[in-house]
Amino acid sequence: MCHRNLTQGVLAVSEVLDSFQIEWHGNTVVVKPASSVESLNWDLVEQAADLVMEPLASQEAPMVIVDLSSVGYFGSVFLALLLRCHKFVKKKGGELVLCGASDMALELLRITALDTIWAIYDTREEALQALLS
Repeated sequence: MCHRNLTQGVLAVSEVLDSFQIEWHGNTVVVKPASSVESLNWDLVEQAADLVMEPLASQEAPMVIVDLSSVGYFGSVFLALLLRCHKFVKKKGGELVLCGASDMALELLRITALDTIWAIYDTREEALQALLS
């Protein structure tokens, strides 16, 4: 039984890794979640945040763009992940911005007032330009 749970845990971590593409553009990192983050499990939020933020641990003032163009909708679990990442980046003097959000995602961000915490850009190019300038 214990072995099975461990295996499930390892599978879950690899699923989390498969759910995010991470690209570097100079000192700016672009995190692109796959649409599967919509079904991200509460148990994995902390691990997912750690995995996504790990490459930034040594960065001074990390600049992060979360590209939501592949995500149609998300709920409280993904918002918790974004907030964890936001806190981590802010604590290091960096900035986290969003881009490519769907109308439904924009509405959710507006209703939760999270659109007042993060700058939201239409495209990745606009977000990169804003962070690089």
